[in-house]
Amino acid sequence: MQTFFSLRALADPDMAETEKILRACVHCGFCNATCPTYLLTGDELDGPRGRIYLIKEMFEKERPADAHTVRHIDRCLSCLSCMTTCPSGVHFMHLVDHARAHIEKTYARPFAERAMRAGLAFVLTRPAVARPLLRLAAALRPLSRFAPRRDAAALALAPSRLPPASSVDTPQVFAAQGARKMRVALLNGCVQTVLDTSINEATIRLLTRHGVEVVVAKGAGCCGALPHHLGKVDESLRHARANIEAWSREIDSGGLDHIVVNASGCGTSVKDYGHMFRNDPTLADRAAHISSIAKDVTELLQEIGFAPSGDAPKLRVAYHSACSLQHGQKISQEPVALLRAAGLDVVAVPDGHICCGSAGTYNVLQPKFAGELLTRKVINIESVAPDILAAGNIGCIVQIRSGTEIPVVHTVELLDWASGGPKPAALA
Repeated sequence: MQTFFSLRALADPDMAETEKILRACVHCGFCNATCPTYLLTGDELDGPRGRIYLIKEMFEKERPADAHTVRHIDRCLSCLSCMTTCPSGVHFMHLVDHARAHIEKTYARPFAERAMRAGLAFVLTRPAVARPLLRLAAALRPLSRFAPRRDAAALALAPSRLPPASSVDTPQVFAAQGARKMRVALLNGCVQTVLDTSINEATIRLLTRHGVEVVVAKGAGCCGALPHHLGKVDESLRHARANIEAWSREIDSGGLDHIVVNASGCGTSVKDYGHMFRNDPTLADRAAHISSIAKDVTELLQEIGFAPSGDAPKLRVAYHSACSLQHGQKISQEPVALLRAAGLDVVAVPDGHICCGSAGTYNVLQPKFAGELLTRKVINIESVAPDILAAGNIGCIVQIRSGTEIPVVHTVELLDWASGGPKPAALA
């Protein structure tokens, strides 16, 4: 794609990176065929190619974002299916992230919208704040039919009950069982520690049982993805910087072989820390190293060798491949191979490359599109008649649970069960 950026604009490293990404696009439109929002609307501007034109025009003219551009950028899920499809290697993730940061700086949203976005970025990244507010939201669910659509969507997603805070989510070290194979830090995350404590608990049991010492580092928490996708770059970098510093202390003191992440949306973000801090001379090397040793939990289990005990029953499991795992991290076969090694009958979900509509805070901010994508996803899941659905991302789990009676659990819960752990609570 031909571009016309001024020399002044190109002096900004972020703008130079954006111009490089734009030049890689050859207008082929293959991306539209797998874009969820384009499939819903048929509007060119709701597909990656159309969004690329809008972003290009906005940055070339060095102008503030306008309502027309914002509408179509906001509708993007950042599912990154377009990056899997693109034959030219256009890095749409970095492109749309830059556009969102520019929108946040230059576009004046209506007050209610600004308040909602700021509230989501603040509350969901802080478990101590999220827990009481989510309990309040659950109590208010019966009133959701009287609330505006966006508020109603937020209330509908609040779980009817929350588990108590788990002891595993405080800073500590979990010793490996038997000979220690490696030492890792687990990103325990933010809102996941409120919504579903069983995921981290199962992860720690599973890893320690396989000879892995697990550290929950003091000072680590939210990966920064939620505010980052809202264009709140400074807030996102604060969270990321805290993680880098916390894990660097562990590297310097006891050493770490890997950073393990069990929420694929967070994993995609952590693996991008090297890019996020590439222009920061004080953190660039540390951030790049953190990204280089970050692994999804299923990647690590494949590396060390999963050892099932054969205790889990032969269930028919539909595997939902989270967008951030299959498109963001290019991990698709490892979870399926592990579930099959556990003795489970794994079936593919039709149109599995299409997003479920969760996408971080998308199901709150874009409830219409998110609801349509959820309906489509649930129809495809139920068409294969599974006993249970497994997924590797808390956002997908919460979203899909809201639309089906089929039990939905994290992949590690099934792997933990199959190697000597307890039966997942969702199957009780």
